[in-house]
Amino acid sequence: METLRDILDAAARGVFPPPDGRTTVVPQASPRDAGVLSFTAHSVVFTDEDPEWVREALRGVDCDALCATMNPVFLAAFMARTGRAAETIDAMLVGSPLPGGPPLPLREIADEDHPRVAYARRRRDEVRVWAADGGMLVTGRGIAGRLEVSVEVDEGRRQAGLGRRLVTAARHLAEEPVWAQVAPGNARSMRAFQAAGYVPVGGEMLLSARAGSTGC
Repeated sequence: METLRDILDAAARGVFPPPDGRTTVVPQASPRDAGVLSFTAHSVVFTDEDPEWVREALRGVDCDALCATMNPVFLAAFMARTGRAAETIDAMLVGSPLPGGPPLPLREIADEDHPRVAYARRRRDEVRVWAADGGMLVTGRGIAGRLEVSVEVDEGRRQAGLGRRLVTAARHLAEEPVWAQVAPGNARSMRAFQAAGYVPVGGEMLLSARAGSTGC
């Protein structure tokens, strides 16, 4: 049986689920993360809920079947069913590793109690954080163990190309594809990632365990 990681690894290589209008349901890779991935004319729901519940809930959504998994009616039912919370539908982007060193000086932060480290560890495993002059770079293993990146740029350093250099640095630090989740309305971040060679591959809605929940 194809796993969630199999699907993501294939997408990173440019191989996508068939554009047949169907929805694939696969188990969660970990108790922490459930959600929906949307590719061209094909969706993937990753959950430990009964797949028949997913299909029945989708049949009850009054919209084009191609849009049903990202429709607010289904997502609300999914969250109610699992007791999970969500923030926004993100664009998924991926970049391949690059040779050589990062294009700017970085200093890794080893302090486990650093606020940025503590925040990232709520969403990812194997978190690493680097500081740069005017920004920060964070990597960690998120959905299905894929390597994910996020960056922060100080207000006074924005619109100067630092974000692009930071996300490019992540590709130099990696030995495998690097994934990013970007809100479509965040045009500045979208431009930075695309300028750094990251390629959009689909959409994503991550459902996270609520505070105090085991996430199971």
